[in-house]
Amino acid sequence: MAPSAITETAEETFSSPTLGLKVPKNTEQRLLKAGIDPQNYPTRPAKPDYLDQVYAIRSEFRYCTIFIPLTPFSITSELTNSSEHVDPGTRADSEKKALLGAASKVIHLTRHIGTELHGIQLAQLTDQQKDELGLLIAERSVVFFRDQDITPQQQKDLGEWYGEIEVHPQVPQVPGAAAQPAGVTHLHNDTVPEYGGDTLWSSGYSAYDKLSPAFRKFLDGKTAIYRSAHTYLDRNNPQGGPKHVEREHPIVRVHPATGWKSLWVNRAMTVRIVGLDKPESDLILNYLYDVYERNIDIQCRFKWTPGASALWDNRITQHIASWDYEGSEDRHGTRVTSLAEKPVYDANAPSRREALGLDTPDAGQGGKGSYQGFNR
Repeated sequence: MAPSAITETAEETFSSPTLGLKVPKNTEQRLLKAGIDPQNYPTRPAKPDYLDQVYAIRSEFRYCTIFIPLTPFSITSELTNSSEHVDPGTRADSEKKALLGAASKVIHLTRHIGTELHGIQLAQLTDQQKDELGLLIAERSVVFFRDQDITPQQQKDLGEWYGEIEVHPQVPQVPGAAAQPAGVTHLHNDTVPEYGGDTLWSSGYSAYDKLSPAFRKFLDGKTAIYRSAHTYLDRNNPQGGPKHVEREHPIVRVHPATGWKSLWVNRAMTVRIVGLDKPESDLILNYLYDVYERNIDIQCRFKWTPGASALWDNRITQHIASWDYEGSEDRHGTRVTSLAEKPVYDANAPSRREALGLDTPDAGQGGKGSYQGFNR
């Protein structure tokens, strides 16, 4: 979910002639430091009207190298199609010594998802640390940093390390409507409410692990239709009315850096399972949505502070911002999303719990085992 629209409650604000919004004081200072004129911020590209314009924005397929863990302690690599998209996490030191060694504190927020690193400035990361951060995000799904001194330009530069920067055909995000959907997103909030406005993430790895072995086997290899949030006209048949952008992707995808399977459906974008009748598809999809949304043990919640950053992987998460502050205070951030590979399914890939050695008779969801004990 995109950050909420900026309200007009702050006492010291500047008007934007482009969108008629108000720029909060913290945002103004950050923009001026970066050499950006608050009076000309933000700008919005022209929205496309036709389907061919939207397909042209993101239509190139990118493939990747997937790493398939053989045991909790060894990996091998398997090339799929081509290596046009190289996930930085595949280049990283598995122990992430450069990144974690530079942190003053490492806090795992839950067993399954979410890690917070202290004492690191994202704008000062070395190339090796960027790769290791990519792997940490791939393993922990979302990583948080506070008190970041980073300009929008530096945020964009960091995003380019993880892939081609996404161009939205509309302001709201449409993660499933591209040939290669979004990978890592970096949201930096410079202005947040005093309380409220938290963001919640849910793990696709653990959502898949929640399913019974028989149900996983049923879903493995199946595909679904993913639909854009907005509609567009067919230039060759405008009288046909608005149409959605649709793509076919696997329901269970494999992350190229970890080699783990993740459930990849979303209530907002996944509309039907290919090969099933609508009542069958609706019943299954609604259950899968609930697995993501109703299991609090596979979720984490982050309370924002001014200058905090969150980097998460859209291939293995869902997220939503809490609207409990109801627009009573300003909330402003800048978001950069990097494109990833065309979603891939591999029958030989393990689940996260299998890869970590947790999927044993004496270690169910409440059994022993933690991220700390995993050494690739």
